[in-house]
Amino acid sequence: MKTIPLPSTSHTPAAYSGPSLDQVLAQRKQYLNPGLFLYYKQPIMIVEGKMQYVWDSTGKRYLDGLGGIVTVSVGHCHPHILAAMNEQNKVLQHSTTIYLNPNIGAFAEKLASKMPGDLKVCYFVNSGSEANDLALLMARLVTGNYDVIALRNAYHGGNAAGMGVTAHSGWKFNVPHSFGVHHAVTPYPYRGNFGYDDPDAGKKYADDVKQVIDYTTSGKVAAFIAESIQGVGGFVEFPEGYLKHAYEHVRAAGGVCIADEVQTGFGRTGSHYWGFETHGVIPDIVTMAKGIGNGAPLAAVVTTPKIAAVMAQKTHFNTFGGNPVVSAIGKAVLEVIDNEKTQQNCLELGNYILAGLNKLKEKYKIIGDVRGKGLMLGIEFVKDRATKEPNKEACAQAVENARELGLLLGKGGLWGQTIRFAPPMNITKADADFLLAVLDEAIGAVN
Repeated sequence: MKTIPLPSTSHTPAAYSGPSLDQVLAQRKQYLNPGLFLYYKQPIMIVEGKMQYVWDSTGKRYLDGLGGIVTVSVGHCHPHILAAMNEQNKVLQHSTTIYLNPNIGAFAEKLASKMPGDLKVCYFVNSGSEANDLALLMARLVTGNYDVIALRNAYHGGNAAGMGVTAHSGWKFNVPHSFGVHHAVTPYPYRGNFGYDDPDAGKKYADDVKQVIDYTTSGKVAAFIAESIQGVGGFVEFPEGYLKHAYEHVRAAGGVCIADEVQTGFGRTGSHYWGFETHGVIPDIVTMAKGIGNGAPLAAVVTTPKIAAVMAQKTHFNTFGGNPVVSAIGKAVLEVIDNEKTQQNCLELGNYILAGLNKLKEKYKIIGDVRGKGLMLGIEFVKDRATKEPNKEACAQAVENARELGLLLGKGGLWGQTIRFAPPMNITKADADFLLAVLDEAIGAVN
């Protein structure tokens, strides 16, 4: 493969002088759980990051095309966020919500200002899994119902409740789970029964939600939970009208609608601040994590005053939720998104990259589908376009090739057949051109 130069950067990384990769790998094997997995045949050790770039222990620079798994939203070590974090660390590192602190309220007010309708009450936790667990609890309490409708191919977390609504066998352990959870058909235009060419696909897929309610529940449900674009499932984008019709069926059965914005939120889709807004709906509960903290352990559930009130029935407490440091970080992230217009950047560069990916699809027959919105884009590999047999080997090799050329990417889909591209939202046109050139070379080497 030919070398493709990365765009220039003014940042000079420090010379790494810590333990070797082999030492760190040996330590990991001895002291960390073997369930932890590594990307790449030859693991890399990331030791420094600045904005959209990271450096490994050898000093090699990469464009971070996965953003810490859709988590580093506005750039590694962003100066505004570092300043907010460091200033708070100097005066008070931790104080729980049993005491007043100005940071949590200021953050909640700014976050609520980004929400449509009556979604104005926040509850802060540490991860998306926790957020979804709490959202399901709220839904069951406020409705008095138990059954939950989720989607196949979905991912909502690794705790008991999150694993229950997840429908992706690679992430579900063989233990009791999914109590009261029923999974509807994935609205997956590329692989499902109703394709991109069907103008009524959204309504037809949503009809299965009604079927699930009618045939597998009492007819009354607590909630419907869905990502606005399926993340781990391979950046699957739903057809127009799907969420609108699905929400109607669920609300008619007494349920509330939960939007999982853990990966799609904070302007990443470009056209809107929240992924659900691209569908023209307003959910009853919204969960968010990852990009909300730019790498800090922070997540939130935002809902209406009526639904939030159910939590006052009992004591519910999260020791670290709304911690002063992470609240300062979360507020700073929102400020950067506003001040640096990252949502507009996602829209413009996302459209530019998507057009480039479609050209690569025309060039390489192993690409079956390209999809997504903003800076949340997927490339699905197949062995044959007619049969759509997943080509996980081609996807894996393309990711390996891209790494060699200086681009870090993710994988998704049930078979690991889809490249996921979700970089920090501050990437440049030069980065986009680098990405497309690398993918051309990396996929060409596979093809």
